[in-house]
Amino acid sequence: MSDVTHAVAHLAEHVPGVPVMLLASMAALAATAGFRTRWTRRHGHAPPTDDTGSRPPSAPAAGSGAGAGAGAGAGIGNDTAADGRADDGGEGVDSALWRMRTTVRDTPGSLAALCAALAERRVDILSLQTHPLAEGTVDEFLLRAPGELTATELVEVVSAAGGADTWTERADAHDLVDAPTRVLALAARTAQDAAELPLALRQLLGRCTIRSLPAAAGGRPGGEVPPEGSLEDTVLRLRAPEGGVITVERPYLPFTPAEFARARALVELDARLGPRLPRGRDVLTLAEGSDITVRRADTRDVPAAKAMHERCSARTLGMRYHGPVGDADRYLNHLLSPRFGRTLAAQTASGRIVGLGHLLWDGDETEVALLVEDAWQHRGIGGELLGRLVAMAAETDCASVYAVTQASNTGMVAAMRGLGLPLDYQIEEGTLVITARLDSASRAAARLPQGQRIGRD
Repeated sequence: MSDVTHAVAHLAEHVPGVPVMLLASMAALAATAGFRTRWTRRHGHAPPTDDTGSRPPSAPAAGSGAGAGAGAGAGIGNDTAADGRADDGGEGVDSALWRMRTTVRDTPGSLAALCAALAERRVDILSLQTHPLAEGTVDEFLLRAPGELTATELVEVVSAAGGADTWTERADAHDLVDAPTRVLALAARTAQDAAELPLALRQLLGRCTIRSLPAAAGGRPGGEVPPEGSLEDTVLRLRAPEGGVITVERPYLPFTPAEFARARALVELDARLGPRLPRGRDVLTLAEGSDITVRRADTRDVPAAKAMHERCSARTLGMRYHGPVGDADRYLNHLLSPRFGRTLAAQTASGRIVGLGHLLWDGDETEVALLVEDAWQHRGIGGELLGRLVAMAAETDCASVYAVTQASNTGMVAAMRGLGLPLDYQIEEGTLVITARLDSASRAAARLPQGQRIGRD
């Protein structure tokens, strides 16, 4: 429980004024992730300790959404690789990590029979969570299996032992963290930064589609969703903290009541805390000697952002939005909302915003967009914003980032090249799409700024 204690202490330190009731809510959230762990130790072997929603628009257009995707696993210990394969206790045989769900009868001995069948095939049960249903029980396993055992063979073993509706996928190092610690860590991250909620839900529920819908959208008004939310097989609907509805869909695997309770508790925690951003900021000295502060921004900065837009030329706005700019209030409220990504603002000593950078969640890929006021262009502000946005994307395990611009926008092209990341170029409907890959090797060689702390405090 030391990790849990640390997470609570970290939240209390960095989010002043958090009521005791909220800390109690976080403890309740972790309690919903209670589980049973079983170790089957062979030859002294023990495990190491340790898809896409609707695209958020970058242009003034209707629509909403938050990304969903799987992050890359990190290495753990000396005997486990990032892809989940490990040396099997010195025997020279590779092993693989698997996540598996299966439904068993709620009768004495059914789980024991399943565990015995797995043990017969030399499969270690690293952890087990149970999800009671009205009929039967859904058991979720983290397994270490011999490398030669395929997913099909694993399902056959489970089916022969009485398991039904079995689902499997390869696991990685992130799955080795016990469920209560992982859930509480997600709650702590969400408590510090409102932009973390879509990412936390994705990490909590796995690969899924997350959409934020207005109070009345898609023929299903928010009022039709009860205050406690609704669970419909593979779809969760929850009241969004700012109004409207958060819809989570996972067609490949039905949600359980326990998962619904965890997601609802996370959204309720977010709603109680209200608007919030990390307090960190960077002060940059430009080449001519001017100081610029870079900080996180949200919808509370809409008036200042709108004023900056009014100072920009039609050409600058056209480069950014690929066409005429209409009602600034409508799309700025969307772009600056933490539900759809993160925004960085560059401001002068007087507090006037002169540059905006957006990181918009779009599944496994993530969009970046920049706007710098005419009088402040060609001073390196765009490159500084872009580097910090890409560093944030890397922290959240995004596979890539892309920018949609025009071939004539040499400033944006140069800023993307300045990242030092591998780039792909595509022309789509007359616009240029530049994609930067964010695999670990590319990030290690990249020239990203060291000011990532403004993304988290």
